[in-house]
Amino acid sequence: MTHTRAIDMHNWPRREHFEHYLTRVECTYAITVELDVTELVAALRVRPWKSYIAQMWAIASVVNSHVEFRMTLTEGNGPATWDIVHPAFTVFNPERETFSNVWSPFHADFFTFHEHAADVLARYRTSTSFQPQPDMPANVFDISSVPWTSFTGFSLQIRDGWKHLLPIFTLGRYRESGGRTTMPVAIQVHHAAADGFHTARLVQELQELFSDPSWLAT
Repeated sequence: MTHTRAIDMHNWPRREHFEHYLTRVECTYAITVELDVTELVAALRVRPWKSYIAQMWAIASVVNSHVEFRMTLTEGNGPATWDIVHPAFTVFNPERETFSNVWSPFHADFFTFHEHAADVLARYRTSTSFQPQPDMPANVFDISSVPWTSFTGFSLQIRDGWKHLLPIFTLGRYRESGGRTTMPVAIQVHHAAADGFHTARLVQELQELFSDPSWLAT
């Protein structure tokens, strides 16, 4: 069973920031970065792993490493963190030109995660409903892919989404330049949960996983 842990407001360095951006200046922000995936793409070419699942595992690994990206609210709107969060992700049905929103439990072991996520993608690739899984938990964060186009900016306009503290990721099409391969990654963040420092650290750690994909061979 997954639990939440209430944050001690009296000793939390970000208490004032949290209160400011949650209640006084309700604020989310979006950042789009180009990450170098050259080594990741090369490693995946010689291994039987799905790129989308590898990307999701890397993102979920970094997200679960930091409490600010596992935040939620208690019934009294106090800050708390999930012990673990799982990726919810999109699967595209090309015949209908629609997608379904599904999820798979996060595992620190890449191969265990890949096995479960690949099964979910295969099971729901022809789904005709938006959310076909009946058991999606509350502790999921969103990842979607737009593999048909690359982009340099991407922002979600979420009406009345001021209580959604978990990050949202959008992945774009690879771009080749100068012998390197890059991928745009857009990240939507609630400012009550994380500041620019925290998001920059997440980006850096994600880049490190992409640059050294030795986890694909262990």
